[in-house]
Amino acid sequence: MTRINLNELDPSFKFKVASSRGGEGLQSCYACKACTAACPIEKTVKRYDPRKIIRMALLGMKKELLESDFIWLCSSCYSCSEVCPQDVRFTDVIYAIKNLASSEACAPSGLSAQKGLLKDHGRLYEVSDFENEKRTKLGLPPIVEHPEDYERLL
Repeated sequence: MTRINLNELDPSFKFKVASSRGGEGLQSCYACKACTAACPIEKTVKRYDPRKIIRMALLGMKKELLESDFIWLCSSCYSCSEVCPQDVRFTDVIYAIKNLASSEACAPSGLSAQKGLLKDHGRLYEVSDFENEKRTKLGLPPIVEHPEDYERLL
């Protein structure tokens, strides 16, 4: 059993999540566990539990939640949102939590790398001459990158 240190809780955290885009439904949760029952990730990764994540946010376990790696496991399938009787929209809540984690520099290093690739190439990989040659052989136009546009969009 995990012990909670009350001195480390942030009672305002739930309000911060709830006031973030996507987090509005957080406080409507009454822990029925329908989201967890529908979650395909929870079926393979037992430490991933949407109901537990919501409970942690409601309790103010900000540091433990934002620094965890399991908040990044959501597949964004929206199965949880489809079955929620309170319309909590857990997938949107987890996006709000991830955004808060990112704003506090708690995002995994791979996300920073992905952001750099998106900024430079507009996709998660660079299109090289090799790929463009394959496209030409298939009768497709070459992909021309416009990093100035990608940076502006990000």
